[in-house]
Amino acid sequence: MTETPVPGRGLHERFLRGLALSPGRTAIRADDRSLTYAEVHELALRRAGALRALADGRPEAVAVLAGKCADAYVGILAALYSGATVVPLEPGFPADRTRRMLTAARATAVIADDAGRAALAATGLDLPVLDDSGRAAPLDEPAPVRPSDVAYVLFTSGSTGRPKGVPITHGANEHYFALMDERYDFGPDDVFSQTVPLNFDCAMFELFCAWGRGAAAHAIPAAAYRDMPGFFAERRMTVWFSTPSAISFVRRMGGLAPGSMPALRWSFFAGEALLCDDAADWQAAAPSAKVENLYGPTELTITVTGHRWSPEVSRERAVNGVVPIGTVHPGHDHLLLDGDGSPAEEEGELCITGPQMTPGYLDAEDDAGRFLEHGGRRWYRTGDRVRRLADGELLYLGRLDAQVQVQGWRVELAEVDHAVRECAGVQNAVTVTRPADGGGLELVVYYTGDRAAPAALRRELAARLPAGMMPKAFTHVAEFPLNANRKVDRGRLAREAAGTPDGR
Repeated sequence: MTETPVPGRGLHERFLRGLALSPGRTAIRADDRSLTYAEVHELALRRAGALRALADGRPEAVAVLAGKCADAYVGILAALYSGATVVPLEPGFPADRTRRMLTAARATAVIADDAGRAALAATGLDLPVLDDSGRAAPLDEPAPVRPSDVAYVLFTSGSTGRPKGVPITHGANEHYFALMDERYDFGPDDVFSQTVPLNFDCAMFELFCAWGRGAAAHAIPAAAYRDMPGFFAERRMTVWFSTPSAISFVRRMGGLAPGSMPALRWSFFAGEALLCDDAADWQAAAPSAKVENLYGPTELTITVTGHRWSPEVSRERAVNGVVPIGTVHPGHDHLLLDGDGSPAEEEGELCITGPQMTPGYLDAEDDAGRFLEHGGRRWYRTGDRVRRLADGELLYLGRLDAQVQVQGWRVELAEVDHAVRECAGVQNAVTVTRPADGGGLELVVYYTGDRAAPAALRRELAARLPAGMMPKAFTHVAEFPLNANRKVDRGRLAREAAGTPDGR
């Protein structure tokens, strides 16, 4: 049966709820520009009308090729209002990558800032760019959508580095944000951080959790990290969201003194493993905040599990010093697979099915190996190894591809990371592999904190690791490189390690 478009069921309905609650209050603040809900709504309707005029009807997909500026946020809403699929893209990506993504998403129009216009020109594609000079009539109201319509497309990289397009439907978002509304007490007085790039799915959490409750979202400028407590105090920030890597950066800037962020009510971390020590330091700096570790691949709509930090419970359950990822969202089922693909009871690859799952990649060839049929249902294979406790909580063990063979030893890179972090003066550690001179692989560790002699680190590690798991080289860095989504760039470290002298 064909679905009928239903007003109020689209992702943009979150903004309309906020508009009803807070018409004259700030919806978005970026740089020095603040726009109220009423102002954003008016601009989005006008630009949605222009988008439909450009497409001579309902546009198929609209790319937002811009940084975190006010026009980008309005552009996301305008594309949704027009009934199009939104495709947020990062202007700083290589031209070939941007060209592939625009083509794969079948973008019919682009909303761009100056950097985005330059990035589009570099692709050689001839796509219309929206501006405010046209005379198209604004829409009277947002276009209705079906739950199965795609709200946005985000791109991830496969093992080949080729961008994989992930369509996420309005229905998946409806289920997700209904759960968020039930779990969290956000309200019009809250001020949310908007920390991550707009092409990272966690930006949707920041924006639409805030907008669904009439709260403000503030884009976080890079300069704010120099004095994050001062920035929080000036903006009266109450809700923080970032990757865990941000904790280390704030710490280095002296921003994690106990009690330094008293106004925060909620703090969320997602995108990579959250360490117990980092969670504890953040909690001490924000004593009034509830701290949560969220987990979820893009293919499962932003996040699909959550664990609320508790100094006693979380540390007791942690594996390799990593905070548990929690229980799977209501309405979903999960199963674990062992190494041969058979269902496992306690430990294995996490697979999930439910209303937040993408219908499949833009290119159906990318589905191979990522989805499986089991029990008459389709499941998404996360590629993450977890341990399941008796109460259903999941403990994160690492990526499947983070299990390596070194001199006949099966090595969990996360276990080596944890052992190095236990060494005196070490703050954090990332273990990668490189080809060994005699064949096979050897381990290379990058670490932050106090610089130590390799021999001293090996002496400490000898009490924690068997000889076959001993790293070959140790490299001290002031900070880890981050990728475009503000996660530790392990691939870059691995490439660097291949040419790094031993024991530097």
